[in-house]
Amino acid sequence: MFGLGTQELMIILVIIVILFGATRLPQIGSGIGQAIRNFKKGVKEQDEIDVTPDKEKSKETNKEKTEKEEGD
Repeated sequence: MFGLGTQELMIILVIIVILFGATRLPQIGSGIGQAIRNFKKGVKEQDEIDVTPDKEKSKETNKEKTEKEEGD
């Protein structure tokens, strides 16, 4: 595993516990897990349809509405 032995892994674990504290480790782990899950979900899903209106089209429809109101 990347050429790391058990001693190196234990030292890394101790440093992580000192930096973040034992109470925050579950929160960090769940955050990383959710990030990985969302990334996998985003890669697997098909592209969603963009339903955001175009600025030009909305300007044209607003212009047509104002012209109709002025004509009435």
